[in-house]
Amino acid sequence: MKQISILGCGWLGLPLAKSLLEKGFSVKGSTTSLEKISVLKNNGIHPHIVTLSAPEVSGEGLILENEINSFLENSEILIIDIPPKLRTDSSPEVSGSLGKTFVQKIQNLIPYIEKSTIEKIIFVSSTAVYADDNSIVSEDTKPQPETESGKQLLEAEQLLQNNKNFQTTVLRFGGLIGEDRHPVYHLAGKENLGNPNAPINLIHQIDCIGIIEKILLPKFRDQNDNVVWGETFNAVAPFHPTRKDYYTKKAIELHLALPEFEEGKISVGKTILSDKVATVLKYKFQDSTL
Repeated sequence: MKQISILGCGWLGLPLAKSLLEKGFSVKGSTTSLEKISVLKNNGIHPHIVTLSAPEVSGEGLILENEINSFLENSEILIIDIPPKLRTDSSPEVSGSLGKTFVQKIQNLIPYIEKSTIEKIIFVSSTAVYADDNSIVSEDTKPQPETESGKQLLEAEQLLQNNKNFQTTVLRFGGLIGEDRHPVYHLAGKENLGNPNAPINLIHQIDCIGIIEKILLPKFRDQNDNVVWGETFNAVAPFHPTRKDYYTKKAIELHLALPEFEEGKISVGKTILSDKVATVLKYKFQDSTL
């Protein structure tokens, strides 16, 4: 039985852990909440309290040696699924001296990974590393992030992939949606929304899990490890209607107030291609129409 450690058992990490358990993996999962320990235990996940902070990595409020080492112990693979959680791009915490807190967290985590049994990492990143310049984007496109979170994610990607002590595969997911999560609920009824003609780039939780499992389970992709580890994959459903068309239709389907878009300005966005996921991982999107 192969053991995996998942740093961040939240919206994606928890259902991913459950799915991996069903496929025969042993899973260690981290949370920052004491209340969530029982949730992890009840689902068969070995729970650990791990809080990453810029000056240090902490376990249960202590400087961690024991907890983080225990979390990584005897695992060959680590999945990092923690968002930057930056307040706003203009806040003092982001634009000032604390601007690279997410990068610092990854920097502080790396020495613990280096001395552990971890050989391979999956780092959950975002298509926010690409500019909104109305281009068609593949993995060969040079990242030019415009937001602070995108900049920090890109720097974290590079820190991990440039480290020779382990192999890191980066997954750049588009906007995350699922049964309990959809941007239309936030947009419903709002006025003067921007970029009506920009394409959507979304991915369902089901597909996020499916793609990760394609990387972890060679028998399901008929490929050797050399083509998946140390690589970067864009992961977005092959479905790119305009924001106006898509969110209007979705609001009607869900009986929500229609969003209203501002038509007077040129729309900016990008179209993310996931061809590499299809050709290398042999993955077929289960929810391509969202």
